[in-house]
Amino acid sequence: MLAVHLVAFFFSKLQEDPTKKVDRFLHAMRLQDEQLVDISSRFLAEMKKGLSAESLAAAAVKMLPTHVRSTPDGSEKGQFVALDLGGSKFKVLRVKVREDEETNKGGVEMEEKTYPMPKELYEGRAVELFDHVSESLKDFLHEKNMSPEKKHPLAFTFSFPCEHPGLDQGLLLSWCKNYKVRGLQGKDVVQFLRQAIDRTGDMDIDVLAMVNDTVATMMTCGFDDQFCEVGLIIGTGTNACYMEELRHIDLVQGDEGRMCVNTEWGAFGDDGALDDFITDFDRDVDAASLNPGKQIFEKMVSGLYLGELVRLVVLKMAKLGLLFDGHVSDALRTKGKITTGDVAAMEEYRNGLKNTKEILTRLHLTPSPDDCVAVQHVSTIVSFRSSNLVAAGLVAVLTRIRQNRNLRGLRITVGVDGTVYKTHPQYPKRLHKVVRRLLPDCQVRFVLSESGSSKGAALVAAVAQRLISQRRKVDEALSLFTLNQEKLQLVKSRMREGLEAGLKSKDCTIKMLPSFVYHTPNGTERGKYLALDLGGTNFRAMLVRSRLYHKIYTIPLEIMQGTGEELFDHLAQCVCDFLDYMGLKKVRLPAGFTFSFPCQQSDIDTGTLVSWTKGFKATDCEGEDVVSMLREAIKRRNDFDLDIVALVNDTVGTMMSCAYEDPKCEVGMIAGTGSNLCYMEELRNIKKLDQSNSILKTNKQTSEVLISDKKDLSGSAGCVWHKAAVKSGLKMCVNTEWGGLGNDRCLEDIITPYDAEVDIHSVNPGKQRFEKLTSGMYLGEIVRQVLLDLTRRGLLFKGHVTETLKTPGIFETKYLSQIESDRLALLQVRSILQQLGLHGTCDDSIIVKEVCGAVSRRAAQMCGAGMAAVVDKIREDRGLDRLSITVGVDGALYKLHPHFSQVLKETVGLMAPQCDVTFLPSEEGSGKGAALIAAVVQQKQEM
Repeated sequence: MLAVHLVAFFFSKLQEDPTKKVDRFLHAMRLQDEQLVDISSRFLAEMKKGLSAESLAAAAVKMLPTHVRSTPDGSEKGQFVALDLGGSKFKVLRVKVREDEETNKGGVEMEEKTYPMPKELYEGRAVELFDHVSESLKDFLHEKNMSPEKKHPLAFTFSFPCEHPGLDQGLLLSWCKNYKVRGLQGKDVVQFLRQAIDRTGDMDIDVLAMVNDTVATMMTCGFDDQFCEVGLIIGTGTNACYMEELRHIDLVQGDEGRMCVNTEWGAFGDDGALDDFITDFDRDVDAASLNPGKQIFEKMVSGLYLGELVRLVVLKMAKLGLLFDGHVSDALRTKGKITTGDVAAMEEYRNGLKNTKEILTRLHLTPSPDDCVAVQHVSTIVSFRSSNLVAAGLVAVLTRIRQNRNLRGLRITVGVDGTVYKTHPQYPKRLHKVVRRLLPDCQVRFVLSESGSSKGAALVAAVAQRLISQRRKVDEALSLFTLNQEKLQLVKSRMREGLEAGLKSKDCTIKMLPSFVYHTPNGTERGKYLALDLGGTNFRAMLVRSRLYHKIYTIPLEIMQGTGEELFDHLAQCVCDFLDYMGLKKVRLPAGFTFSFPCQQSDIDTGTLVSWTKGFKATDCEGEDVVSMLREAIKRRNDFDLDIVALVNDTVGTMMSCAYEDPKCEVGMIAGTGSNLCYMEELRNIKKLDQSNSILKTNKQTSEVLISDKKDLSGSAGCVWHKAAVKSGLKMCVNTEWGGLGNDRCLEDIITPYDAEVDIHSVNPGKQRFEKLTSGMYLGEIVRQVLLDLTRRGLLFKGHVTETLKTPGIFETKYLSQIESDRLALLQVRSILQQLGLHGTCDDSIIVKEVCGAVSRRAAQMCGAGMAAVVDKIREDRGLDRLSITVGVDGALYKLHPHFSQVLKETVGLMAPQCDVTFLPSEEGSGKGAALIAAVVQQKQEM
């Protein structure tokens, strides 16, 4: 009875669908999506290990940097020689890139000649191999009538694993593809080629680049599709490369831009990472290979091994009686009798079963129709596993790129080459389908490399040549902004000359305006003080007592450009609202008024407006005392009163604010929309006080200094006495208005054509030349002028000049601070540029960042040189060998720019080595300083 059941069981097995029989037998090769996701995650982890210097030694996937930093942008051109060495033959090519405007789409023409590779060279000496290559190269140049006297740029495709110290260097890691040439492993392949060329002679060859076939494939496809940033080979071997962020590649210095990384993913699994996916058939293939335990992933997927995997499966099934009635031929037992070409033939759509029968018959087998179906299905499962594994690896690469760029979705093109991909009828569709299923948010396009790796190598050379030329031209443009110590000394000297001249005369480029502030706070100031601050589109009212209270009021455009009376009535209304808000409307408070526009002061509480800036055009104000205008506006309201005891500009207010925190603060600096500096000058040095509206007299008996206003001498007001010891040196804060340095053309050897362009189109051509080199109002416009010039010269944005780029003022200085941030990745830089309507590549972003850095660094250096002139003057005036002093600083450029403050400090240290300068940012701005000046003035008046 048992025998009957066994016969029935085996009979049922023989009658079942032959594909199901194969499915059960090869269930371990049928990978589900969850398994593919797991494999992809493992490969992603291997990629990270290979990129890290700490874990590279233990990484199976080596992630080799190629020093290819850019894919083609379409502007490449020139004529190149290419060598392609990677198998039984090698090719020499002449590649013309956009040499003829009438060339077909893609703009690349190629002429090639294939030279045989004698078998004895496979295992000979490296010198012999490269002598053969060099002699073939010379033959090609002669045949194509390419002049031996002309330098020919050469690109070298070398399809063996190499470590690249540079684009034109490659250290051979190991041979493969039956090559075992002696004396080259661990040495520079390019150096051997150059030496062979020298021995052959009568050639002038410049080897620009050496790449492997995977990188060349990416470059070939990237020439016609600029979204191509991945190269994939699925042929005799398998590999992938992609554009990695440079900051993640530990083996290469620098963190800006991208570089192509050759993954050498064939070694994935060499460390056991794929052990739970490896079948007995894979182990048999590995054991019989030339390199057991190596290239595990490649042995599971590449064309060199797929046919052998199918043979081993079919052999095993035949031995178990599952095929051919248990018959096994000698041919089926022989390694290599089923090729990857046979696998492709068996899976042809119409003729697959017919081809399968012919192949099996060739192996001296007599297959039944079910045997043919079963063997065809074996072939399908083995090749399907290959495409699934490649898809899993590719998904890891694409995920890496997406994560690097912080994108949810990704639009990208994969350039593909290799005999398996090209000749297997089902392979491409299976691969595409799985990749898109596992990455549904990514738009992945696959492009077949039509011209092979030789074209790609030539394009690598073309890109390298373009980048070298581009780099040289960009460096030349940016060198105009470089200030060496000699130029910094020139700025310092001319600033010092301007300071001295301004102290003696009114008619100087540096105005050196007396502020009538004689004292910095000493910490004893007490009471309530009001501070009013007008410096732009906002007006700020503050109450300073034990803490600071404030409100900000907007100045409407119609008020800014209306009448003076309307403007000051609006200010008075804002003050009234603030006092009402604070419950102090009935109290007459002392007030300091920060008025950040050029004023000629004749006393601490008076100031005649010289000119409006910053978009203000209120009429009937220029030439008038702004304090009087505010007092009149308050009087017109008749509902509150103020004692305006001091008028200061923002620079002086900043110094006073910081001096309250640090008694050594005797310099104030603004590095923001504008640029200015003030400092405590020896009163005896301010010679032009004798020429002004005030007369300085000394009462030797009382050791007091009398400041007497000429208007007061007519009998209207009398005198104000200020206690000070003349011999000990009374000081006064001087507002330098240093932005005027250069108005006399003394900075012409510093000013670039870009600066000149900005000046010509400014509201005050020929004026404020130093400020136009250093202040936030102009730095963005200087950058725009540089970008516009580089674009017109084809060095940026593919030479496409947009309307945005032609728009003055569009590139605000705030973008410099954002773009130069060390924490900002290039993708974010590109995002900022895109917001401005500037669509560029990663390389464009690098250049834009360099331009911003050059312009802002020069600004900081010039401010530092100017500052050095001031502190050295203070030191010398006081007869000190060494000066310790604090500078109070305010302004968005100093506070928000990532590098300005550090460059400023470094420059001051370099140019004033005998001065110890501490920089103290103003926490509450110039408004608090105005209140402190009011407190100091009131305190001195009460003495």
